[in-house]
Amino acid sequence: MNRAADTRARIEAAALALFAEKGVDGTSTRDIAKAVGVTEGALYRHFASKEELARALFLSRYGGFAAGVEEIRAQARPFPETAAALVRFFYAAFDADPDAFAYVLVTQHDHLGGMAADAPENVVAALARTLADAMARGEVAQGEVALVSALALGLVVQPAIFRLYRRLPQPPSAYAEEVTRAVLAAVGARM
Repeated sequence: MNRAADTRARIEAAALALFAEKGVDGTSTRDIAKAVGVTEGALYRHFASKEELARALFLSRYGGFAAGVEEIRAQARPFPETAAALVRFFYAAFDADPDAFAYVLVTQHDHLGGMAADAPENVVAALARTLADAMARGEVAQGEVALVSALALGLVVQPAIFRLYRRLPQPPSAYAEEVTRAVLAAVGARM
């Protein structure tokens, strides 16, 4: 990695941790520069503004989640296996980088308004396609795809939120099997 790419990566890591802890509004460019050990001017050589940095961080993480969902969907396994793989995927992402997971959760409302509902980097759309496929194959009860997707996503995300707030003693991955069973029940999966 060259020096510019290394500096950009350090800026992103520091900003992500600060944004997850203090929010975008509660974090100044000075805070980020200090955490990285660079000047504020150095930040602006990589990002035109704090808002551009926040958007880039969101889109890269959110888009990574969508790509992971699409990769699992493409495997076209029976829905119970797909659901288990999706739960493990999200919880592995949480375990690997809780700050990134928290940041996406906390800032999604700031960034999703401008994203097309069927955009390839849209996690909710990727989950909806996965559930629509399962409905078409008769593996999941017929229903409003958006509502079923919301129910499933809520069951997966809420334990992560509880872990962030220290309401659960273990990381979400410790509960993956229980959550998978709950998702399967909520969507009316046929075993």
